[in-house]
Amino acid sequence: MEHNENEQQPLDSKNDSHQQHHSEDSDHTTYQTHQTNVDNLGLTKPNSELEMKKDKTKGPTTIKSFLSGMLGGFIPVIVLLLLISNNVISLENIKDTELAAQNTTKTDPEIITTMAAEDAKSSTNLAEVAEAVVGVTNLQKQSIWTNSQEAGTGSGIIYKKEDGKAYVVTNHHVVNGAEQVEVVLSNDERVPAKVLGTDELTDLAVLEIDGENVNRVAKLGTAEGKQVGETVYAIGNPLGIEFANSLTKGIISGLERSVSVDTNGDSIADWITEVIQTDAAINPGNSGGALVDSNGEVIGINSMKIASTQVEGIGFAIPMESALPIMEQLETTGKVQRPFIGISMAPLNQVPMQYRHNVVLPEGVEEGMVIASVEPGSPAADAGLQQFDVITKINDHETPTALELRKYMYSETQVGDSVNLEIYRNGEKQIVELKLTERYE
Repeated sequence: MEHNENEQQPLDSKNDSHQQHHSEDSDHTTYQTHQTNVDNLGLTKPNSELEMKKDKTKGPTTIKSFLSGMLGGFIPVIVLLLLISNNVISLENIKDTELAAQNTTKTDPEIITTMAAEDAKSSTNLAEVAEAVVGVTNLQKQSIWTNSQEAGTGSGIIYKKEDGKAYVVTNHHVVNGAEQVEVVLSNDERVPAKVLGTDELTDLAVLEIDGENVNRVAKLGTAEGKQVGETVYAIGNPLGIEFANSLTKGIISGLERSVSVDTNGDSIADWITEVIQTDAAINPGNSGGALVDSNGEVIGINSMKIASTQVEGIGFAIPMESALPIMEQLETTGKVQRPFIGISMAPLNQVPMQYRHNVVLPEGVEEGMVIASVEPGSPAADAGLQQFDVITKINDHETPTALELRKYMYSETQVGDSVNLEIYRNGEKQIVELKLTERYE
């Protein structure tokens, strides 16, 4: 931000102009104060000799200057007429260019306006959105003999202020396992936070804090309509609170990237999340921070990066339009509602050798999910599913892996829907109708 201050000098100032420079090492911004020239008005007697010289200059010299000016004005007109007459410049092209300039308007992305701000102001630029990006500290006890200590730090975004409370979205992995959570505001004030809910599959969590000292709420945008190559900024706390509100610049490297997520550490993907890829530096501690466009609107929540000595500049953010429905459920109910079947299963090639004789399939069927167990009282039990049944399709959608089955259920169905499962039992194909019920994960 640049500040201009004009201070009026006394009339008898000895200096014609004065410039004051102030530089701050913290942000390397130079502030300048410009002064207009002030004539020395100390003379009270007119200089008669000077006036006589001025009178003498009027005459032939003035006429010559006038003629020179007229000639200088005609030359560009003559050149322009010659260019037009030889079709070097087209009047139609000139008009088209002017009309295009007048009609060109910037189409802003659709803004999500469901978030309340109360007396807090919404961000309109990078400096302001940085005020809405906070630090999140995960506090855990190392033993029963000690108080809670810092186990990790991340970032978060204040996206809403309502009824004296402020709401922060961050990543699930930032607060996972925490016994206490603290939020560090942009003014370095630490306030306790309540975890309203988390969702492991989407890696999102929502916190609630006292809104008394919250003066800025981030404006939420959308990645829809964005193009690869557009400039974006990652704001967060890399390597901890010491580097709070750090900003890195990059571009959108890819949109709608599919990234597999392993939530239980078994090296098998449990979920596929759609993310924005960026080369803006995302370091440990940036998780939960903001991915911001050039309008100062948050279009994504920084979540992960590929950590490898052979890889540079590949980071990912959860698109805001995907995160918002999850945030609203976590804020209001504390959990995400998802449909439930009630089975444990494994792909064909992972069935232990001692059980493979129980799995009978006709020739040509090489993929499917084998039911390992059925939960009593579940929709699967009510529909009559049994151990070693092989599920090959759900509503005619092939399910070669548990991930495909789960992805279809969570994205294409809702609690209360009825679905048709194509299964094989003892080598015979059957269609089983099953009603999905509610389950919280």
